[in-house]
Amino acid sequence: MNSLYRPSRRNVIAGVVSALCLCSLTAAQAEEPRMQPVVDSAIAAYQPTAGLSGAIVIAGSDTMQPILMRVAAAFKLWQPNIKIAIQGGGSDAALRAFIADQATIRRGDAQVKGHIISGHVSLLASSRPLAADEQASVKTRYGFTATEVPIALDAIVVYVNQQNPLRALTLEQVDSVFSASLNRGGPAITTWGQLGMTEAWAQQPIRLYGRDKRSGTRTMFLQTALLNGTLKPEVKEEPGSAMEILDLSRDLFGIGYAGSGFQASTVRALAIAAVAGETPVEPTVETVTAKTYALVRPLYLYAKRDPKAQLEPALAEFLRYVNSKEAQEVIARSGVYPISRQQTITNLNALQGTETSSIGLSASVQ
Repeated sequence: MNSLYRPSRRNVIAGVVSALCLCSLTAAQAEEPRMQPVVDSAIAAYQPTAGLSGAIVIAGSDTMQPILMRVAAAFKLWQPNIKIAIQGGGSDAALRAFIADQATIRRGDAQVKGHIISGHVSLLASSRPLAADEQASVKTRYGFTATEVPIALDAIVVYVNQQNPLRALTLEQVDSVFSASLNRGGPAITTWGQLGMTEAWAQQPIRLYGRDKRSGTRTMFLQTALLNGTLKPEVKEEPGSAMEILDLSRDLFGIGYAGSGFQASTVRALAIAAVAGETPVEPTVETVTAKTYALVRPLYLYAKRDPKAQLEPALAEFLRYVNSKEAQEVIARSGVYPISRQQTITNLNALQGTETSSIGLSASVQ
């Protein structure tokens, strides 16, 4: 243990906070500039509607919160009279607020000044798709299901401390490390030596980190990486991804999972092989966009679009902006990956209730 260097708490905290605020790099990328995703040049530019005002509350994913804060700040440069508040807490917890239509945004939260801007939850930000029973709950409450709007691509990334020499895992190994169910058929893995590490590492226990039960990232990790398995009880579950990355930055023997937007120079993102014998794939711009990385997921906004009525103008304007070139460029700078032009068309059509036609989209789709 004495031969293994552990960074000071002060240095780690300073490094992680700085890295996370800047949507920083993986350890491998820290030595060279991060390649920014390229936004589809065919996505139409935003054409603002004049004279709008209103208030929007977005509740949901901690993974999406910093992304949406940037998008909302950019939107307000175009629409200064539309107030937007971003409420985190995790996708699963926010779904309840979305259905109940009860925001918890208070004075001073997000970009809001003064009193609560709205008691209503306008949009759900979710890092996973809503399940059929969840959509059924929305329909029971409102008479229609929530309209799904994918706004970005993300990757669930498995992280270790920067000083950990491990570079890659198979999905079976990921399951063996994190899962109590072992649905991929591998043996339970509890030490670093079982992952091929030697000398001082071999007998060291693997310490596990993850997200709490309110998190959509957690739900997606269970579904995709663990094949609907259960986590080992010793996983330390944090209420936010930033805290989890801080834990890993301070724990030489830790391993955890979070969204790709939380990469920092104090941790390393592992390459993942779908099966043993295949070349492990790192989560990069190219592999996430092409979906060759094993744990790619869309990030969603969900709207309460009554098919018998139009969306409130401020909300419709924000959703139109999110599907514009300008917003996707903000997303591309936020540590995740933009959607295609075709996806923006699909989104805008869904919001207008026209699944196959682009009628009425002239303001956004040229």
